Amino acid sequence: MPPVPLSARFPVSDHCDGRHFFNPRFHVNHGWADVLKWRHTSRPTPWPRWVEVTPQPPPPAPRGDGLAATWINHATFLLQTAHGAVLTDPVFSERAGPFNWAGPPRVHAPGVRFEALPRIAVVLLSHDHYDHCDLATLRRLARVHDPLLITPLGNSRLARRAGLKRVVELDWWQTHEIAPGCAVTATPARHWSNRLSGPRNGRLWGGFFLRAGGRTAHFAGDTAYDGTIFREIREKLGAPQLAFVPIGAYEPRWFMSAYHCNPAEAVQIHRDLGAHLSVAMHWGTWQLTDEGRDEPPKALAAARTAAGLASDAFQVPLPGESVVI
Repeated sequence: MPPVPLSARFPVSDHCDGRHFFNPRFHVNHGWADVLKWRHTSRPTPWPRWVEVTPQPPPPAPRGDGLAATWINHATFLLQTAHGAVLTDPVFSERAGPFNWAGPPRVHAPGVRFEALPRIAVVLLSHDHYDHCDLATLRRLARVHDPLLITPLGNSRLARRAGLKRVVELDWWQTHEIAPGCAVTATPARHWSNRLSGPRNGRLWGGFFLRAGGRTAHFAGDTAYDGTIFREIREKLGAPQLAFVPIGAYEPRWFMSAYHCNPAEAVQIHRDLGAHLSVAMHWGTWQLTDEGRDEPPKALAAARTAAGLASDAFQVPLPGESVVI
């Protein structure tokens, strides 16, 4: 391991040089030339301007060791257990961008209205990209719910800018006990970080493994497929009963394969984790890449069939729909 530089802000590791983070095995930094090439050569499939969704009330919190997961939109899930309610990567704003007038507009309403949320005890924030880290939503949560926020290294300044007072930063494989019988472990993902504030890859990205009573769930965050990461999660933490796996924002592959898995790779993540049930996320809310809105679920169905998986092993809920384990 290299010596720790005097300017180090973070522990030096196989994914950090002290100030910047990277993927240990395959790290790709596409520059502006690549972005311009994509924008000038892509032929994105048009999306509908609006898809009508009727927001649903969240289900009752399960008793005992149960866990209810409700897909709100994109990577935002409401997780309800006897230990309290958890939100993942909460975004309720109209646009996924740095300002309320910039960034792609949403094409459907959140599946659960913000006002209908139960008391939120914990927010899990996977990384700093605008479609996952929305300061306007975090400010609303800080004012109304005052939750604990758990996030990878380097993201606490963003959370405190939003007014969140209780923030826990974790490196990969570190665990925070929320309450007796309820704990969260930060897990690796193959991705990157950047926004207008802060240097590229100056904040860590990742996923989360949640243990709540007798239930286990893995939230993959944003990730490309890596042939090692998800088997390692299974080996170290066990096979989750429930996994939340991204299936969208994957075209064109020459650009996106370093950052986002496609549906076939999502099926492989499901298998590498050994998940009893996987639920699709990261599709259908904002047009971020070139594939059509309905292509990820169709491609997932084909990949599921090719892998010999039952249709109920990797499900695609509609916004506001829930699964209970």
